[in-house]
Amino acid sequence: MSSSETGKAAPRRPLRSNFEPGTSRWAVRRAQWRALGLTDADMEKPKIAVVNTSSELSSCFSHLDGVAAAVKQSIREAGGLPFEVRTAAPSDFITSAGARGGYILPSRDLIANDIEVAVEGALLDGMICLASCDKTTPGQLMAAARLDLPTLVVVCGYQRSGHHRQQHVDIEEVFLAAGHVAAGRMDPAELTAMSEQAVRGPGVCAGIGTANSMHMVCEALGMALPGSAPVAANSPRMMATVEQAGARIVQMVWDDLRPRAILTPEAFANAARVVLALGGSINTIKHLQAIANEAQAGVDVYRLFERLADSTPLIAAIRPNGDHSIEDLERAGGTLAVFKRLAGLYHPGAPTVSGRPLGEAVDRAQVRDEAILRPADQPLSARPSIVILRGSLAPEGGIVKLGLATGKAMRFEGPARVFESQEDAIAALQRGEIERGTVVVMRGLGVRGGPGMGMASRFVFVLDGAGLGEHVAVVTDGQLSGLVNKGLVVGEVSPEAAAGGPLGLVQDGDPIAIDIDARTVDLKVADPELARRRAAFAPPPAGRVRGWLSVYEQVVRPLPEGAVITHTGPGGAR
Repeated sequence: MSSSETGKAAPRRPLRSNFEPGTSRWAVRRAQWRALGLTDADMEKPKIAVVNTSSELSSCFSHLDGVAAAVKQSIREAGGLPFEVRTAAPSDFITSAGARGGYILPSRDLIANDIEVAVEGALLDGMICLASCDKTTPGQLMAAARLDLPTLVVVCGYQRSGHHRQQHVDIEEVFLAAGHVAAGRMDPAELTAMSEQAVRGPGVCAGIGTANSMHMVCEALGMALPGSAPVAANSPRMMATVEQAGARIVQMVWDDLRPRAILTPEAFANAARVVLALGGSINTIKHLQAIANEAQAGVDVYRLFERLADSTPLIAAIRPNGDHSIEDLERAGGTLAVFKRLAGLYHPGAPTVSGRPLGEAVDRAQVRDEAILRPADQPLSARPSIVILRGSLAPEGGIVKLGLATGKAMRFEGPARVFESQEDAIAALQRGEIERGTVVVMRGLGVRGGPGMGMASRFVFVLDGAGLGEHVAVVTDGQLSGLVNKGLVVGEVSPEAAAGGPLGLVQDGDPIAIDIDARTVDLKVADPELARRRAAFAPPPAGRVRGWLSVYEQVVRPLPEGAVITHTGPGGAR
């Protein structure tokens, strides 16, 4: 039996955390750590950061202190020395209240830098990251790729949802219903009653929104133990993985198994396949690009999704794409069962944190429910679940989530109605000023224009609540909740308006044409007129915000580079 199987780790190499006795670094650290009750023998062990995003602001994180305690105990039993460190803990439904949602995306990079300061500053040997809500997982993966230290991500699970009037209700229904209230089509008391039942425990949003999508992406990349996602928060299955992870990270340190050996181009292709096969969140694309850049993996994730979209079957209809739940997907076999269905389409030789190739775990996996995970030759839709459009309005791309594409127009052309904020667009809709056949343009919400990328989701849900979801298209440089799958919405248009992109030149009444099958989104205005408008264009003035968003606004890179704040080129060229 190998040391990795027993959890007993035999030293195989010097550790960077072990300083030479008698030196100043050794002496002052020993003084600090002796005050924590550590022995000299403890200080020779592999030193593992347990990255915890615990917070009392959101149920997404409310269970993580207990998870951290279990991980630390497992690390100790395997011969390691754990140190718990904390980072920011953003929740889309809580932290989006301020700055028009502008704090959400920048928090991802704040987390990555938080980890760098704590782990690299102390020269620790490895880390376990407790992955929960939307931005914690990509922030942790970015840090892992940047530092290139042995790292294992523990998926900390989804929340239990409830029932209202004998119908399933989760956070997605509450978000959608709020749009119906804003449109005057639902009694606020009904929304209140739904919100009482939607969240019945800790963990991330139910459904295949950004959080669960990123949990499965993490496993698909090889950075979480095979078979660990999705999983119900605090379930016996999740806690068994937690125990295994503590032992495994110690062995990874001795083996010097690092993220950049795992985050290969094949790993990113595997992750893209999973997202496309499940109709996952479009937010995964920019997160994967950011991780690829930090790993210097040489991967253009946007082009990767374009290349793989048509050959990847949509094999599941998990909420909000269909009626099946995230619990159904876990019961059917999770990420490994998805790969089982994608035989011949994924890279089985891609390495994982287990020390074994992904294909070995897939070979042992089973598809436990044929109705939940369809065979690849019997897809749910003939069209890809996510498409990237390009054209004169989005030269560097805009993203459309099609899901099952039921009732969604594949071609739409109409006059533009331009808004500089989501709030203005909602107010105009409530006044009855947005007509059928209109293309609503919401701009100034990009990474610089926000700054921090404003949310456009509430308008989409109010539009649906007003009964116009299938009759009005939306084009925006803002971001969308991973739960949004309503109407025809082209999100994350690049270049953004604030950077001088064509979206900033649109005027009310300009014809806009969207063609899903042709993968185009075009502004039908003559070149001389656009040149005149471009000459008169003025970017947003500096100094509109202070603090962290001011820093982000000045240094953030465009979406095709992952919206990172480190200076990287496409695919990670530095």
